[in-house]
Amino acid sequence: MYDLIIIGAGPAGLSAALYAGRGKLKTLVVEKTNVGGQLSLTNEIDNYPGSIENADGFSLSERMKEQAEKFEAEIIYEEVVSIDFKNEIKEIKTEKNIYKSKVVIIATGASPKKLGVTGEDEFFGKGVSYCATCDAPFFKDLDVYIQGGGETALTEAAYISKFAKHVYVVHRRDSFRASKSSIQNCNILNNISYIYNSSIIEVSGEKFLNKIKIKNLLTGEITNVEDKKDGLGLFIFVGNIPKTKIYEGLLKMKNGYICTDDDMKTNIKGVFAVGDVRDKKYRQVVTAVSDGAISAMAAEEYLQENKR
Repeated sequence: MYDLIIIGAGPAGLSAALYAGRGKLKTLVVEKTNVGGQLSLTNEIDNYPGSIENADGFSLSERMKEQAEKFEAEIIYEEVVSIDFKNEIKEIKTEKNIYKSKVVIIATGASPKKLGVTGEDEFFGKGVSYCATCDAPFFKDLDVYIQGGGETALTEAAYISKFAKHVYVVHRRDSFRASKSSIQNCNILNNISYIYNSSIIEVSGEKFLNKIKIKNLLTGEITNVEDKKDGLGLFIFVGNIPKTKIYEGLLKMKNGYICTDDDMKTNIKGVFAVGDVRDKKYRQVVTAVSDGAISAMAAEEYLQENKR
């Protein structure tokens, strides 16, 4: 029996754990894979206040974990398979155990969105990737294509360019949604080019990806890119899908994201949602940790009000 169970150990979940532990709440963090979530896969973090120079997502995630554990938050690695929010005491069932608490904070984050084109699944791990930090070194001296035009796409383009022969950023619009600084960082690199108003519609190859089909969305013109000798790389950064399937029909949602108020409260008493999993405008590390801190303080207040 815990005061508080946090599902997910990304920056939002770890921030909530730190604040809850510091508030002397008996806290359990249940994580399916690794701490940090998508943050741990990010090569460079230069917009997080107070972080050390040249900080990467993995080191920042590990530091957050250390802080949470310092205040006696317990972290376990199990997959949640079902939840029961009907009663005042909530039940979280994993593949191994059943855990109970008075408060639950959902911090399950989001996963990379797929393009949904022919060959994408077939060549995943064989030229197609969603993680630059994980896979960029495998594409040394190859031509690499990126689909996307947001902050992640441009930030990772600069990183991938350190390894690739040339990076081509393919974007559906005629201008990027990324910050001016990220765009500028790419503009000064000689081995990054842009393909606007276009989308990758098919990938193919033999044992490894070596052909990419690109469609101009204004003219309909199809361009076939091929390199049978060395192969090609494709990184997809077109957004994320919230990990909320298990909560469908239980919590109020909008476009798959959990709805909350300013205190991170959902429509069920004692259940909060934080970070990329909740419906909000901005999804950054700094906003995720802010969500986590707010939820833990609101949870402590909730427990005081419902103390027996």
